[in-house]
Amino acid sequence: MSKTRNPDRLVLFTDAVVAIALTLLVLPLVEVVTESKAENLTALEVVTEHKPEIYSFLLSFVVIANFWLGHHRVFEHVRAYTANMMRLNLLWLLAIVILPFPTEIVGTFESSQFTAGFYSGTILALSLTQTALTWMIRGHQEIENPDDPVSRRELDNSLVLTGLTLLAFLLATFVPGVRFYALLLLLLSPFVMRAWDLVRRPAG
Repeated sequence: MSKTRNPDRLVLFTDAVVAIALTLLVLPLVEVVTESKAENLTALEVVTEHKPEIYSFLLSFVVIANFWLGHHRVFEHVRAYTANMMRLNLLWLLAIVILPFPTEIVGTFESSQFTAGFYSGTILALSLTQTALTWMIRGHQEIENPDDPVSRRELDNSLVLTGLTLLAFLLATFVPGVRFYALLLLLLSPFVMRAWDLVRRPAG
């Protein structure tokens, strides 16, 4: 039988790693200010000449923040964690700490199928591992809090978001001209869930 542990330590460790990843996102912008000063650019030109870097920073901050909030919601249903769950959580963290790397590539190089695919692929890895965590917790007697179980809707929502992310990754990577526009598919998640609720609603 696998050992189970209080999840607080795992949550605190995860929060610390996420905080570091968020901090790393802003470091390229700090370097931009230093380089711009050496090039005698004005403060306004620092912003206007480096819009891609700023946009990529804001996008990745929002992505990490949303996944972190989702991670917290998932762990509200956890009463203990196992070794397998810890390994899966480490994979989630790996995707989190890698994200500043494709973010820097997006802000530095011209948009292409490779840059869009690399970035959306990292987000896909995040979504897959978060859905896997949700799936692992649901119905697992050792892990799940019986007083606050993972609902079917939470699992469905995670599966829908992962499916849309997979579709966005495929479009960004293999369809010329789509690139980062594919990520707009993620905005459809609430509408897909609403349609799914209508389908599942009993007749009458």
